[in-house]
Amino acid sequence: MSGPIIAVDSLQKSYGPVQAVRGVTFEVREGEVFGLLGPNGAGKTSTVEILEGLRRPDGGRVEVGGIDPQKSGDRYKQEIGAVLQSTALPEKLRVIEALNLFSSFYARRRAAGDLLKRFGLEEKRNTFYQYLSGGQKQRLALALALVNDPKVLFLDEPTAGLDPQVRREIYDIIEELKGEKKTILLTTHYIEEAERLCDRVAIMDYGRLIAEGTPTELKQGSHGTTGIEVRLARPEPEAALRQLEAVTDCRIENGGYLLHSKRTTQTIVALVKFLEAQENELVSLEIRTPTLEDVFIELTGRRLRD
Repeated sequence: MSGPIIAVDSLQKSYGPVQAVRGVTFEVREGEVFGLLGPNGAGKTSTVEILEGLRRPDGGRVEVGGIDPQKSGDRYKQEIGAVLQSTALPEKLRVIEALNLFSSFYARRRAAGDLLKRFGLEEKRNTFYQYLSGGQKQRLALALALVNDPKVLFLDEPTAGLDPQVRREIYDIIEELKGEKKTILLTTHYIEEAERLCDRVAIMDYGRLIAEGTPTELKQGSHGTTGIEVRLARPEPEAALRQLEAVTDCRIENGGYLLHSKRTTQTIVALVKFLEAQENELVSLEIRTPTLEDVFIELTGRRLRD
């Protein structure tokens, strides 16, 4: 198609007095992985559920593949796949039974055996759902989302609650789909997930889209804050470190401090002078390049998980 495969224009959604989505606008091109990045409660899931046809918007317009999810009925469901925030299947449903059941819902189907092989579930084909590990359940959820070979795949927090090793396994699967030019809309609050997987990212906060671009563009477009990770021989008050020259933020992280600075050299000089005055010592110092977390802090004044 010549235009965007996903178009969202001035989208609005409220739950009573709470405005979950406030005039969100973005487009997704065919074959790209587009990420909605933001903390819990930012409006990501509400946006995706409207695109999936699970919720009605209060205002604005959405189209996926030229189709309005609210007006197309079963025709729309044939063209998309989705992994929700949580997948709950009957405990006594076997893996192969789940795949066959979901396949029966669609006119276009992929072979269950191929999906079992692709997602490493061949040995679990006759295992009850209740006996699958968390990672196996998520791989099954991805397989179920692909039974109809969808044009667009929605992944809502696909690695939330998984341990780091399993998360990396899911990353590998998504990267394979990315290599096949599948169009994927992904929601996440994991910085590394957005930076590793997404071609473009839209950062959401309090129902609004506050920045959009490739991860590189967003980091380069920041106001030049650089992360300085320091470990000290003796703890110092965050408030005191926050007062150092050019420091915009200071947080305790991994047993040390993470300073965000607009002028790295001046901040380091000020830090050394401060520690000398306090008769404290610098154990280690590392300068890191800006991340999407730094961009979010710069735009909102808080961390993604605050």
